[in-house]
Amino acid sequence: MGEPQPRKLFRFAVFEADGQTGELRKQGRRVPLSAQPFDILMMLLEQPGELVSRTQIRERLWPDGTFVDFDHSLNTAMNKIRDVLGDSASTPRFIETLARRGYRFIAPVQIDGGVAVPAVEPALPPANFRTLESAPEPVSKTARSPAQTMLTSSHELPQAPHSLVRILFVLLQVMYLCFYLISLARLHIVEEILAATVSRPIWVIVALIVTAVVGIPIRLYLIATVAFQAPGLKEKFPRLFAVIFPLDELWALAPFLLLPQVGYGLALGLTAVLLYAPFAQRSLILMGAGTPARTLPAGW
Repeated sequence: MGEPQPRKLFRFAVFEADGQTGELRKQGRRVPLSAQPFDILMMLLEQPGELVSRTQIRERLWPDGTFVDFDHSLNTAMNKIRDVLGDSASTPRFIETLARRGYRFIAPVQIDGGVAVPAVEPALPPANFRTLESAPEPVSKTARSPAQTMLTSSHELPQAPHSLVRILFVLLQVMYLCFYLISLARLHIVEEILAATVSRPIWVIVALIVTAVVGIPIRLYLIATVAFQAPGLKEKFPRLFAVIFPLDELWALAPFLLLPQVGYGLALGLTAVLLYAPFAQRSLILMGAGTPARTLPAGW
C-alpha cells in the first residue's frame, strides 16, 4: 500500500479550503463552489503571495486539445471565486489581478495548521488595466470611521442562494415603489391626515413629493440592475447607500400616514421595522444581490 497523501488544508480569514475533499468552508459551514473555480483557488493558495499566470491555469485546467473559450471561462471562474469570498477585483482583499499576466493571493494563509504565510500588499493597478467601474480608494483600518466600523462586512454575513437574495432585494425596492406611488395617488388624503396632526403640513407635503420623485427612478434602476444582473452594482451600491439611507429613514415614517386605519401602536411597530430596511438592502447586496464589476484588459 502506498503512503497516504498529506491533507492540503488552507485557512484564510474565516474560510478554510480542503484540497482533499474539494470543499470550501466559511466559519465551518460548506460554501458551494464548483470544481474548476475551486481548483483555481487551490492553485492560488498553494503559492500565496506569488503570481499564478494565466498560462499556468490554462495548462492545468484546460490542457492542449480542450476546445473552450479560455478567457471567458477563466473570467467566469474568477467571478465565482470572488463572489463566494465577498471579494472585489477593484479593491481586492484576497485575490489581486495582475493585468494580462495572472492572479495573486494577497491575504495571510495558514497551510496545514502549520506555517502561516503573511499578507502581501496589493500592487497599484497598472496604467493598461481598468475595470468596468472605477472603484473608490480603499480605506485602511486605521482610517475607518465609526459608522464604517459598525456596518457589517461581507465576510461576516451568512451564505444564501443568490437567486433568493436577489428576490428579497427586488421585493424591498417594490415595497418602496408602492409607498411612493400610493402616497402620490392619495395625496389629498395624506394632506387631510397631516392637517390633523402637523401644524405646517405644507412642508411635509413638499418633502413627500420631492423624495418620492427622487426615489422612483432610484428604485426602478435598482430593480432593473438586479433583475438583469448588470455588473458593477456591488461596487456602486456603497456610494448609492449614502443617498438612499436618509431617503429610506424618512420613509420609515410612512406607516403614520395610515394612522386612522392602523393606530399609533402598529404604526410605531412598522416604523421600527422599516428603520432597518436600508441596512437589510446593503446586506443583501454584499450577500450576492449585486454583481461585481468585470475586469477588462486594456483596449476594450
